[in-house]
Amino acid sequence: MKQSSVVLMNRDGYDSSGEWKKMIIEELKKQLWLSGPLIVNNVLQFCLQLISFMFVGHLGELTLSSFSMASCFAVVTGFSVLIGLSSALDTLCGQSYGAKKNHMLGIHMQRAMFVLLLVCVPISFIWANTSNILLAFGQQPDIAAEAGIYTRFFIPSLFAVAVLQCQFRFLQTQNIVFPVMIIFGATTLPHILVCWILVFKTSLGSKGVVIAYGITCWIQTLLLALYIKFSKACETTWTGFSIDAFHDIPNFLRLAIPSAFMACLQIWSSQIIILLSSFLPNPKLETSVLSICVNTAQIVFMIPLGLSAAVSTRVSNELGANHPQAARLATQNMLYMVILQGFLLGISMILMRHIWGYAFSNEQEVVTYVAAMMPVLAVSNFFDGIEFVLSGTARGCGWQKIGAFVNLGAYYLVGIPSSLLFAFVLHMGGKGLLLGLICAMLVQGSIFMIMTLYTNWEEEAKSARERVYCSSIPVDFVDPKLCTRIIKMEA
Repeated sequence: MKQSSVVLMNRDGYDSSGEWKKMIIEELKKQLWLSGPLIVNNVLQFCLQLISFMFVGHLGELTLSSFSMASCFAVVTGFSVLIGLSSALDTLCGQSYGAKKNHMLGIHMQRAMFVLLLVCVPISFIWANTSNILLAFGQQPDIAAEAGIYTRFFIPSLFAVAVLQCQFRFLQTQNIVFPVMIIFGATTLPHILVCWILVFKTSLGSKGVVIAYGITCWIQTLLLALYIKFSKACETTWTGFSIDAFHDIPNFLRLAIPSAFMACLQIWSSQIIILLSSFLPNPKLETSVLSICVNTAQIVFMIPLGLSAAVSTRVSNELGANHPQAARLATQNMLYMVILQGFLLGISMILMRHIWGYAFSNEQEVVTYVAAMMPVLAVSNFFDGIEFVLSGTARGCGWQKIGAFVNLGAYYLVGIPSSLLFAFVLHMGGKGLLLGLICAMLVQGSIFMIMTLYTNWEEEAKSARERVYCSSIPVDFVDPKLCTRIIKMEA
């Protein structure tokens, strides 16, 4: 096996076990350098949501319920769609950068912006009619009416997020993460001040929280645009606006639409679980505890989410550069890293299970229930971390279409039915709902693991080069045989 590894590395130009060990260390350094700022970025963006909820929480029960409903509706119908569509850039920009087709990164970003901004139009129409939609689904009239107001005020931030996601992935795939971290950090603290002014010093009241979120998103978008425009780090990848961005949109959609389904199917499943908790006996307790678990999971997931983005970048870069075994090594290293963090974090969650509930509630019943749920949540986080890294590898390779079917089967044919079985048939309550999600993660992670173990990395590198070089040819001249000839000439 050791000899086989050396032979494989020879194909990428490494001729000894010493070179192999050196590559492992170098890869680890690159991944830590990437994933650290990405984790911080995720935490900072989560803080924007947390700050908003903190302000709303002091304005009354109806306001908090309505704002929570509006936020959930906005995530399910809008923000998750944009995040999913933009993740196609993980493949396209990452592989183009690895292949040194730097000018294509700007083209891909512009094309993605155009598509995402178009998608924002029908989403805005849906958000403008949120009250009627919620009423049609049986929501209480007072909550539906106020949630509809909040969602309409979210519309400006929708267009900001569409551009921001494309900018973020454009920079991430070039390994430019520290400037993004600085910009996100510089806008998070002022967000508190903007919220306080709009909520308490104007007549906007609770609507000021939503407006403040939109303002912060647009400031981040503007700052990133200025960085991309004037930074020397982007001078070869951003060459100005081009008409080429309007070419080859169908091929972009062939990757972006499965990317959106891959992301949305997973995000939607957690929202369905929260909804199901309201049908359990003692729904007030179950919903409260499950909400605490979801918020805890969101905090914990910042780490594997950053690792997922890092491995996606490393795999796509190396495949684009025609270094298949380096891409395999990036996946292996990141799997070891996420298993270690999942184990350590899981132990920490179990040890502090009896005190964690007090951070959210003073009710002893809630604190005791949270303590019982924490070991299950720790197991969930462990498997979810592995799945996050394997999903990142899938995006780096361009497996989004397969990933969408995997997520559909794992969460909706296994996960949610298992949750219903455990919670309502076996009467396991909220713990049963989480166990159902763990079943989905096991299925999802197992399929991705098998795909990764049996991947022909040389073929993946070839597919990446075909994708890169064909996308750099004007759409009217794209021909598979021509792409193949160009690849051979470049090689």
